[in-house]
Amino acid sequence: MKNLVDSSGWVEYFTAGTNARFFMQPIQDVENLVVPTICLYEVFKRLLFDVGEESALQGVGIMSLGYEVGLNRALAVEAARLSVQLKLAMADSIILASARTQDAILWTQDHHFKSIEGVRYFEKKQV
Repeated sequence: MKNLVDSSGWVEYFTAGTNARFFMQPIQDVENLVVPTICLYEVFKRLLFDVGEESALQGVGIMSLGYEVGLNRALAVEAARLSVQLKLAMADSIILASARTQDAILWTQDHHFKSIEGVRYFEKKQV
């Protein structure tokens, strides 16, 4: 089965957050890892801000081991449909559409995805 880890899961993994262990298996299974380019953007931006450019570049380097999914016309239209149907923000709808078009499980701790089919949700634990 293919796996897609959303941006919150990648950041959790790279910063050794409280839920990092939940994202280890899908991230380390690079043969089945799907990575939307929007996740590359979001994760790089967040790591750049939090830990600096060198670590951010290392992070996107690791992410690049997976199968990259770029935004094209068909994916954009499907994401817009999902956005309206599920009331998701643009990035979230693109990530979900990417998972669905690749027949991948979406791994996340983002509560917007909590009750959506095809999603493995882990509640963010506060320290």
